[in-house]
Amino acid sequence: MTRFGRRLAFDYGDVRIGVAVCDPDGILASPLTTLNAKDPKVLDSIAALIEEYEPVKIYLGSPIHLSGKSSLSTSNAHALGERIAARFDTPVTYIDERLSSVSAAGKLAQAGVSSRDAKSSIDQMAAVEILEQGLRLDKA
Repeated sequence: MTRFGRRLAFDYGDVRIGVAVCDPDGILASPLTTLNAKDPKVLDSIAALIEEYEPVKIYLGSPIHLSGKSSLSTSNAHALGERIAARFDTPVTYIDERLSSVSAAGKLAQAGVSSRDAKSSIDQMAAVEILEQGLRLDKA
């Protein structure tokens, strides 16, 4: 199991990157923010989050097809993970994120959030799903 400390999770998308954080005990995952993936300074935004929360581990969603095959988005997510790992002394673990956005959208719909209003929250909630999956794997 990973040592005591916060963890961050990123739900990579070609347009938006959802971010989630957990408490230092690794029990409660919470949505944090959504970053613009097309922003040339997105890595600086990620750096600011890493410096603020000082995570002991980072989980990055690996967007693969339902068939299990990689895509261009998979390559882009892994490239982002490599840039993060090269810049920070924090382990990056890739999490299979198949259906994380679908699950997040379903949970928001159950909570009564309209699909139009949910657009800005889905990426953050998908990051929560990724973070929860990573925390479960670490405890196994």
